[in-house]
Amino acid sequence: MLKQKNSGGFFEVSEKTKRLKDLEQKSQSPKIWENPKEMEKLNREIAALQSVVNEYQNLKDKADDALVLLEMSVEAESEIDFQEAKKETEQVVTMLEGLETKRLLGRETDPNSSYLSINAGAGGTEACDWANMLFRMYTRYADQMGFKLEVLEITEGDETGIKSITCLVEGAYAFGFLKNEIGVHRLVRISPFDSNAKRHTSFASVFSWPEVDGDIEIEIRTEDLKVDTYRASGSGGQHVNTTDSAVRITHQPTGVVVQCQKERSQHGNRDRAMKMLKAALYELELEKQQAEKDDANSTKQINEWGSQIRSYVLHPYKMVKDHRTSYESSAAEKVLDGALQPFIEAELKRLAGEG
Repeated sequence: MLKQKNSGGFFEVSEKTKRLKDLEQKSQSPKIWENPKEMEKLNREIAALQSVVNEYQNLKDKADDALVLLEMSVEAESEIDFQEAKKETEQVVTMLEGLETKRLLGRETDPNSSYLSINAGAGGTEACDWANMLFRMYTRYADQMGFKLEVLEITEGDETGIKSITCLVEGAYAFGFLKNEIGVHRLVRISPFDSNAKRHTSFASVFSWPEVDGDIEIEIRTEDLKVDTYRASGSGGQHVNTTDSAVRITHQPTGVVVQCQKERSQHGNRDRAMKMLKAALYELELEKQQAEKDDANSTKQINEWGSQIRSYVLHPYKMVKDHRTSYESSAAEKVLDGALQPFIEAELKRLAGEG
């Protein structure tokens, strides 16, 4: 039986199946329907469990099919059937690797959806274009993983690209996979904006934090908040672009800043921004607790320009290298087209002591 890992240690998938059945039965209770927040929390846990259970069942079915094909190929001495069995077995191995990766996601918030923000570094047009390239990369990654990506706030560059963008990546284990993307991403290339075709280095920072329940207990004092309203930039309809409906909230004691312009009204954006802030402060508290247990908080690097985690080189050669794991790929275009999972898995294994 394949095993998964959570904060309580290893346990068989059958236990997750049992937990899933219990939650599905609980979701049928009329009392739950009377509490929307509790129902939302329940549905989120059901979705996360269902994802793992479905993967396990699909893996088991695929393995059974491969075994039948192999037995048939041996009995019939058929090379065609053998090659088909080989192909099925390769798919089983890929599915097993995916399930094994989720075994490394044991933090409480790993199954949650994730907020993701990208900010261009110094460098004007170059940096804004690089931030936009990163946004495209994560959008493609989300598509490949079956996640839904929703843009909550965007500030466009003066000439091209984006200065900053905040998204919500929705899906089971989105935060578990994206949590280690935090840090500085470096691009080296021949600039398309330089008429002399010189090589340029650009930087952008990435930050992620989990979406959490709106009713979590996080004390936020009104006097600690600086709230700014501004006119939204980017697409979003006539109303969004002609009123000061966008909201930026700064939590002054921690320096955490969240922004939202997705909703049509200032009130709606403020409510959503407060939910984002609460989630960010909750993640900071979890990190603080982890650091106290661990002396060194290895799960997240400080969001500074010195905390460079990955380089993307497009000239004079093509290479993407993660500086934490030394994992690298010469298929730079594929990585920028969303092929991030090998890098993400390498870092998860390193943190778990398996790399």
